[in-house]
Amino acid sequence: MIDFQDTKTAFKLRSNADLRRALFLFSSIGNPTLVKAGSAMALWALRIQLPIKSLVKATVFKQFCGGETIEECTEVIKGMNSAGVQSILDFSIEGKESDYDFDKTTQITIDTILFGANNAGIPLAVFKPTGVGRMGLWVKLSSRQELSEAEKKEWEKVESRIERIYAASIETGIPVMMDAEESWMQDAADDLALNLMKRLNKEKVLVYNTLQMYRHDRLEYLKRILQEAEAEGFNIGVKIVRGAYMEKERLRAKQNGYPSPIQKDKAATDRDYDLAIEQCLQSPNCSLVAGTHNENSCQKLADAMVSQNMSRDGQRVYFSQLYGMSDNLSFNLALHGFNVAKYLPFGPVKDVMPYLIRRAEENTSVGGQTGRELQLIEKELKRRKSV
Repeated sequence: MIDFQDTKTAFKLRSNADLRRALFLFSSIGNPTLVKAGSAMALWALRIQLPIKSLVKATVFKQFCGGETIEECTEVIKGMNSAGVQSILDFSIEGKESDYDFDKTTQITIDTILFGANNAGIPLAVFKPTGVGRMGLWVKLSSRQELSEAEKKEWEKVESRIERIYAASIETGIPVMMDAEESWMQDAADDLALNLMKRLNKEKVLVYNTLQMYRHDRLEYLKRILQEAEAEGFNIGVKIVRGAYMEKERLRAKQNGYPSPIQKDKAATDRDYDLAIEQCLQSPNCSLVAGTHNENSCQKLADAMVSQNMSRDGQRVYFSQLYGMSDNLSFNLALHGFNVAKYLPFGPVKDVMPYLIRRAEENTSVGGQTGRELQLIEKELKRRKSV
């Protein structure tokens, strides 16, 4: 058994000041009213250019982000790598809609791939489909509607951006994950990812898609593509997560009068998450990134790998958590020789604020997460006082 309560290992890179800051932040995140009011005020202040950037950067940004640029992330990457924890650079800009922004995100994603090829501690890269193409276009394709001539040209640009990203992946050997988003745009992303896997995942897995197991249809989808991969002779790369858009999904389904795609309860999500992991381990055609902040899921996967005599530090399985959270999982798994890669968000403070607000809201809504973080931080601070 891995001791996930080993806070000395979990917080070995965190100073006392870092822990006190985290204690304050997670205490604040535990208050939904405060999160809502504080988020609105921060966005308003940045919008009218009040001088709060330094405050944001020294607090919530520092907790959950590596820096404003790739170069600013270097110190964090080196520090984590020294403890056996790798990094996935994530340009966390959301809600952009212009070709300028899509081209910028594409180039920065390519830059993260090239940076990873020349720096230890970066095994994977990532991008969001709506970071390189308009949400409305993904939605229209997912609903199988006919595109207009202008939309067809727009889609050609999206495909070109993604081709450029995977050209860099082929050149460097760094695999690239496509993040999952809302269900109403996901079919088009799934189709694109699967076609890329058929073309590029012949020998090495370069293309990963992300499956959110809070959707009740994802386990069957996983089984289908694994069967397809075995029959057609290509490999599947998947990141398995529980999910990040549950409240939004249920609300939209209710407002539009269609059945919710979300599992009936958390137990069903947990069940399908663990079954999906089992499916991936059983398939020799599958490489896995297990994205989870759940201690039981981490222990189950670690135990399964040991019982099946799977290499802990091979390329086939990675554990993954978000930077600034669940260090007790990440660093204790790494201590036992497992591959661990934390998502390391970066980007200009103003542009990253929507990501930070979503992260705060998710922590507020996920039962127990904030309380666990607080308990572990308090335990480590007490331990250090007694040493």
